[in-house]
Amino acid sequence: MSISRKALCVLYGLIALLALVGTWGNNVAYLSLGFVGANTTFWQETLVNPASRSITVDLFFLGLAVFVWMVLEARRLGMRGVWLYLLFGMLVAISVTVPIFLINRERALAQRESSSGAGTLSGFDMAGLAAVTVAIVAYTVVTLR
Repeated sequence: MSISRKALCVLYGLIALLALVGTWGNNVAYLSLGFVGANTTFWQETLVNPASRSITVDLFFLGLAVFVWMVLEARRLGMRGVWLYLLFGMLVAISVTVPIFLINRERALAQRESSSGAGTLSGFDMAGLAAVTVAIVAYTVVTLR
């Protein structure tokens, strides 16, 4: 199945929105502590047990790899403001800013290429991505209860 750039941008936007709801739906619990207290408590709680430490380290290194790629890709495509995506990724949520970066990347690619196609997915790809999406959304719902 061929995927248009516009459909891909809509998908990335939906991912960013769901990520914002999922992350900040949990982060709101810290807001009553004030900026310093919220940050201190949040980061202390990422060190609570091996699972929280493991996922935090995993996300940091994934984030680092994504940051390197984003800077390189932004430079390659002449995209401005790449460091804002990284800054807001650290302040808001990387899961929110990466899809927004990807929307703007698709826009930059569309200006360079005449094709409106963003790629193709097989039926297996679609089923696999749908299954992963259901699992991630289900986990997010559990965290927000």
